[in-house]
Amino acid sequence: MNSTTWSTTSTRAVPRVLSIAGTDPTGGAGLHADLKTISVLGGYGMGAVTAVIAQNTCGVRSIHTPPPEVLRDQLLAVSDDVVVDAVKIGMLGSAGAVEVVGQWLQEQKPPLCVIDPVMVATAGGTLLESEALGAVLELLGSADLVTPNLTELASLLDRAPAQDWPEALEQGRRLADRLGVAVLVKGGHLPGERTPDALVAPGQEEPVAQWDAARIDTSCTHGTGCSLSSAIAVLAARSGRLPESVEAARGWLRGALEHAEELEVGRGSGPVHHGHHLAPALRGMLGA
Repeated sequence: MNSTTWSTTSTRAVPRVLSIAGTDPTGGAGLHADLKTISVLGGYGMGAVTAVIAQNTCGVRSIHTPPPEVLRDQLLAVSDDVVVDAVKIGMLGSAGAVEVVGQWLQEQKPPLCVIDPVMVATAGGTLLESEALGAVLELLGSADLVTPNLTELASLLDRAPAQDWPEALEQGRRLADRLGVAVLVKGGHLPGERTPDALVAPGQEEPVAQWDAARIDTSCTHGTGCSLSSAIAVLAARSGRLPESVEAARGWLRGALEHAEELEVGRGSGPVHHGHHLAPALRGMLGA
């Protein structure tokens, strides 16, 4: 991704997008959410499992992390056979997994890499070993875009979470400068009736783009970060334009939040409705 024009010449109508993430057996977050997102937004989704997580909408029960060599075998099985147009990286969990993914990225150099530095599950539960944080910071420098929530953003800077939007923007700029990559600052966890977001670039005081919208009244927010970052990856791989892809991904996610309660999944923080925008086409197929 060209940091000057925020575009890339490597585009594809049906991009082949690899998600590297942990699992969610209830389907709302992690690898499961990524594959849904990639598919409903016109890509071909592939996945490498970093951790098997027993979780649901109420919380995380247990985590099993496969040996790093198993993760490397998965990554090589994909890249030895399939051209990867974009990579979305979510939960890595351990320093061993971070090292394996970092080596693979250096070897393969995919055209587009979006990293969502998952550290804590929406429904509760730590998803990153404390000793892996330093390795994650190094890995983030290989990304084209990093999409932390406010808690993750603060952790990466060893600071307290931002309490207002100007502070969040300042932290986002600081991280972008430190990493040398673009950062999407997300204000959804701030109090208030609005949910601002901004795309910030290293060395730039003002955001490349900003968005603001009314908060959607729903408790179904499980997997929103996973889904947004995957949406940006597949849309940027299709269009070659990062700011426009973020804007389109935000619009799609807002619809997924607005229709989330139609799913009636879980007793806790339910998942978003990834396929909400497909309803008209399905009605046409079924003649209804």
